[in-house]
Amino acid sequence: MSEIVPKLRVLSLGAGVQSTTLALLAAHGEITPMPDCAIFADTGWEPVAVYEHLGRLERALPFPVHRVTAGNLREAAIAGGSLRARGFAAIPWFIRNADGSDGLGKRQCTAHYKLDPIRRKIVELLGGRPKGGAEMWIGISTDEAFRVKPARVQYLVNRWPLIERGMNRADCRACLKRFGWDAPRSACIGCPFRSNEEWEALTPGERADAITVDRAIRHQPGTKGEQFMHRSRRPLDEVDLRSPSERGQSDLFLNECEGMCGV
Repeated sequence: MSEIVPKLRVLSLGAGVQSTTLALLAAHGEITPMPDCAIFADTGWEPVAVYEHLGRLERALPFPVHRVTAGNLREAAIAGGSLRARGFAAIPWFIRNADGSDGLGKRQCTAHYKLDPIRRKIVELLGGRPKGGAEMWIGISTDEAFRVKPARVQYLVNRWPLIERGMNRADCRACLKRFGWDAPRSACIGCPFRSNEEWEALTPGERADAITVDRAIRHQPGTKGEQFMHRSRRPLDEVDLRSPSERGQSDLFLNECEGMCGV
């Protein structure tokens, strides 16, 4: 926790397992002091389960939840060639280069669609004068402690209450069960870091949407090879998600985008 009392305490709410646990612990007075608000950064491309869960949280929490957005990530992904030049739509697609080598695209989606709108909202809540600052609670658990990083702006101090309590992801699941809750995996529909189980967990409509976008990103201006949403570097609709060889691949997500998404 910061030594200086902040003007504002904000909970970064990704609506996944860890941030939901954090929000409910705060709501029940088990982590103090009570945050002034939570902020959810909406990419416009979240699974319906996340939106439904978020709506339930908004009704249950004793502090307000602000939804913010920097635009629609799906639209930006399809139009990626033009937007990538401005650094706004870069999603780390899996790449098969012309020489047959593999690559991974640069990731800027987290910064533009999660971090930036949250920070803008914090500055707004501080009255446009961020001096004096805010404390942001981030739902990183002990098994992901390598993702703990200080804030990159002077008016923010990050806090990781789950790590303070020594809680891992399994502890968070147990805590949710104690409160009578569960939480979905919070990741965009087309997030390339999904495991095969998570691809299967999408609704038929969501998977069809992902397939549509996967086809659209194959050849875009500014890319030297073919882009794929699935780590096998094959069209998503051709991947056998239940194949033992496919299911044996490890989950690359590791709640990777958080600070801000995935928890």
